[in-house]
Amino acid sequence: MRGDPDDRDTETGGVTGTKDKDYNLVWYVEACLSNALRLENYVQDAERADDSEVAELFRKAQADSRKGAELGKKLLAARLNEG
Repeated sequence: MRGDPDDRDTETGGVTGTKDKDYNLVWYVEACLSNALRLENYVQDAERADDSEVAELFRKAQADSRKGAELGKKLLAARLNEG
């Protein structure tokens, strides 16, 4: 089990074939991109309700998610190029 304290120091990608740190970056990028997509729906919902304040909040959160994805992709690419 991934959350088992005894596994923290032993899992290095044997199960997935990908080092934990790289797998975690893949997960992070996917989560950021999924969040950006989800937030688009929230922006549209707020706009339909004529709530520009909430729409702006979701736009800012969406921009942060996109930024996180871009940063994660750069870090992942660099690590994958290391070998």
